[in-house]
Amino acid sequence: MTTSAAPRTAEPVLAHRLVPPAVAIVVVVGLWWLATTTASGAHSLLRQTAPQHVIPALVGLLERGVLVPDAAISLWRLIIGLCVAALIGIPAGLLIGMSTAAERASRPVVQFLRMISPLSWTPIAVALFGIGSQPVIFLIAAAAVWPILMNTTAGVHAIEPGFLNVARSFHATRTETLRAVVLPAIRGHVQTGLRVALGVAWIVLVPAEMLGVRSGLGYEVLNARDQLAYDQVVAVIVVIGTLGFALDLGARWLLTPRRGRPVTA
Repeated sequence: MTTSAAPRTAEPVLAHRLVPPAVAIVVVVGLWWLATTTASGAHSLLRQTAPQHVIPALVGLLERGVLVPDAAISLWRLIIGLCVAALIGIPAGLLIGMSTAAERASRPVVQFLRMISPLSWTPIAVALFGIGSQPVIFLIAAAAVWPILMNTTAGVHAIEPGFLNVARSFHATRTETLRAVVLPAIRGHVQTGLRVALGVAWIVLVPAEMLGVRSGLGYEVLNARDQLAYDQVVAVIVVIGTLGFALDLGARWLLTPRRGRPVTA
């Protein structure tokens, strides 16, 4: 005699996924309200940063027509900076990973440069490019290039030596080995490097936009602070966090290798 198991429903699984994050958000917002409403004086500027003031401040920024253009210019600078970092980091990582001499020669320079805070390059960036988007893009690229380079190099080092030996046995040229063996093998490492670089670049973007430019989310934070509009400061910070969260989700979906897909020849 057999008994059939009760069919599984999606509701418990969905509740298990959504309830803990929802509870965490409610707790954080509650603590935020408590800290800004009850733990500050009646005339404190901290009261402007209470959560109930964020939505009206967002509406005000949207009505002024500044929030969407500033978010768009910030995303544009981010994309350009990441592209520059990838154009430098991936070839450099391949060279360092595939050449022992290049790795030995570059190791002290790479270790030295990657430990320098990207924002410390600000005076040089402004001196080279002036005021505008160019120094911001430079700082983003200076921050994002190292995760890409290091992960690309690690990917080359992780290649199974047997694959390279097979390529040599067929007398494959360096270009053929690179195209047929190395690039497919390091794809996962490069994707990880790009995702890490995205997070680093987004963090660097906001302070970089506080240095002389007159657009972008970082500029909006500085501009609202100068006007003592701390409700708008927090509103822009919420937008920055939301966009960063969305960018990370998008990068995870685009850059994480898919499992369970059939392999086709």
